[in-house]
Amino acid sequence: MNPQFVVFGEALTDFIAEGDGLWRAVPGGSCWSVARVASKLGLPTGYAGAVSTDNFGNDLARLALEAGLDERFLQRVDKAPFLAMVPSKNPPQYFFIGDDSADLHFDHTKLPAGWMDDVQIAHFGCISLVREPLASRLVALAGEIKAAGKRICFDPNYRKIMADPAYAATLQRMSELADFIKVSDEDLTHLFPGTTLEQGIAILRGWAPAADILLTQGGAGMTLMTPTETLHRPVFAVDVADTVGAGDASMGGWMCSVLTQPEAGLQAHLDFACAAAATVCRQHGAYAPTTAEVRALMAGAA
Repeated sequence: MNPQFVVFGEALTDFIAEGDGLWRAVPGGSCWSVARVASKLGLPTGYAGAVSTDNFGNDLARLALEAGLDERFLQRVDKAPFLAMVPSKNPPQYFFIGDDSADLHFDHTKLPAGWMDDVQIAHFGCISLVREPLASRLVALAGEIKAAGKRICFDPNYRKIMADPAYAATLQRMSELADFIKVSDEDLTHLFPGTTLEQGIAILRGWAPAADILLTQGGAGMTLMTPTETLHRPVFAVDVADTVGAGDASMGGWMCSVLTQPEAGLQAHLDFACAAAATVCRQHGAYAPTTAEVRALMAGAA
């Protein structure tokens, strides 16, 4: 049986400067994190991406399997690892290394037979949609999945390399294809410079008139906007270790709720997404929470 949820995009290794010339290597990548969260929450999930065959790729593959991801979807490629260098955590600064790295060699034609028949929602996002030749292949694949009657979720998750003028067309096309869009207030500031938050949302709504849009605003909570209804959810009060991976957790939690409890209302989906993000904020790094942890937080806040 193939998974209901398939995540396409990058996995990488963050190299984080810790001072005194020391760097800490941490497995990561927005799309990889979304997949891990969804799987750990109990949603049958495949991470469809390529990683290197060295120790960095080994770590990504090991953690993917530990999260319960379908191992048939992860491809190992004998190319250099994709690295994100983080010379400063506060304020965040980063640059990427990977001109011909493993992620760019992902081949969707090698995915398990019948996967598109079984998938219900496919996720796309972040820098995988900027890095060629992978980006063009993923945008075309998203169109094929949509034409097959499946749903698309999209998280632009802005990074500086998206300032490339060529990304504007990709942003519009992926928004037009999307049934679900998650975007942060910070994303909107960079994606649509010179516009207000409301104007940025209006641009997305113009491209995606039928989509559900989840707006995350850090400590100000989350807002779920459908074509006919708008719901807001304050954050869950937790002791914050850091916010790394919180956005990815809200995306994974949202899609998990949509697919595992389709009868639940919009407020239930929003609550679960918000609780998944808050659970991650209690931990250091891009943590993948369990359903029990998320439900315990929700019960304690009731």
